Amino acid sequence: MASIKFVTLITMVVILLPTISMATEFVVGDASGWTTGIDYQAWAKDKVFYVGDTLVFNYQSPPHNVFKVNGTGFKECVKPTTNDQPPLTSGNDKIELKTAGKKWYICSTKNHCADLGQKLTINVMEGSPAPAPSSAVRGFIFSGYQVFMAAIVGVFIAVAA
Repeated sequence: MASIKFVTLITMVVILLPTISMATEFVVGDASGWTTGIDYQAWAKDKVFYVGDTLVFNYQSPPHNVFKVNGTGFKECVKPTTNDQPPLTSGNDKIELKTAGKKWYICSTKNHCADLGQKLTINVMEGSPAPAPSSAVRGFIFSGYQVFMAAIVGVFIAVAA
């Protein structure tokens, strides 16, 4: 009886484990964080961002902050008006990428964006990435097929026992 339960557990793990899709946390600027003097476009160049991933902005506050802006705000280094979304100022801000498309971020401290390059633009993709390194894992999603198969195996084993 105990061996049937063990086989059931192993079978369910084998069915579900390969389909785990893991989101990734990207620390903007890596060890340098969110500061001046970093080429954030070069930092983002070889990275692929997916819906469900998270950007982590680590910085000293003040003077730095993070504003999510549109394409014009990014190009002109103009922060949103006070009626729009307020700046992030904690020094350890996490932004989950919830939708696909272009995303733009700037620091609004005088000259940090326009003259010192403290701005980031990324393109967020639909779908799920290949499994991320374990240090970057934040969550997981199961495919419907594997959940269905695990349920069938579980019912079969329960009836057989």
